[in-house]
Amino acid sequence: MALQVEHEIHTRRKGRNYGVGIILLAFIGMVFGLTVVKVVQLGDLGQFERFDRVVRPQLIPDEGGGE
Repeated sequence: MALQVEHEIHTRRKGRNYGVGIILLAFIGMVFGLTVVKVVQLGDLGQFERFDRVVRPQLIPDEGGGE
């Protein structure tokens, strides 16, 4: 029984799959890099928590009106 030789279409598909994989990894790397830059730019983790678009009373500073 002879071994089957890969057809030409399989080699072309393999090349396209490698290309799509490289593009996907580049996109993931770009999103990760932008996230790291955003977090490092904020500096304080408390500032990062303020950007979750939800009003949380514990993050609002006191007005100083101690009645």
